[in-house]
Amino acid sequence: MNTAKVKPGSTCAVFGLGGVGLSVIIGCKVAGASRIIGIDFNTNKFAKAKECGATECINPKDYDRPIHEVLAEMTEGGVDYSFEVIGNTEVMESALTSSHFGYGTTIIVGVAPSSAKMSFDPSLLLTGRTMKGSIFGGWKSKDHVPKLVCDYMNKKFNLDMLITHKLPFEKINEGFKLLCNGESIRTVLTL
Repeated sequence: MNTAKVKPGSTCAVFGLGGVGLSVIIGCKVAGASRIIGIDFNTNKFAKAKECGATECINPKDYDRPIHEVLAEMTEGGVDYSFEVIGNTEVMESALTSSHFGYGTTIIVGVAPSSAKMSFDPSLLLTGRTMKGSIFGGWKSKDHVPKLVCDYMNKKFNLDMLITHKLPFEKINEGFKLLCNGESIRTVLTL
């Protein structure tokens, strides 16, 4: 909504369906995107992604060609907006390549390791695609968090579906295990 400025009726692809990726899907839905494609290797995440607003989900392992080619075919040339929320430079390049020639926008949200480097064909940008980075959605926390809280309280969007587990604080290690095994989106610990 903020960094990408997703327009109503647009197509979006979200690479990575963890908690942040699902939040991106919610943002795309609130912005009015008509088609939101979730992409992940873990098909167990697809139901939650659709609950958050994804219109369809795909697993790159199900195809024998690069995922950007699959997305180009699905969307008549590429998506309007692509979001990388994994922190993998190869996926960042795939996200950029999957955006539409001439006007596609790619937002990098995932944090790659500090030693990672990215290289790609510069013609991907020369042909009109753009790439941006985004920390905290481009929001200034002091000014925007109160507005986001008000929007949540006014039911402009729902974050409750991101909480998949509630555990007593003594089971914090179980919460980390659920997260590391891809079984939890967000776990709330209670005292």
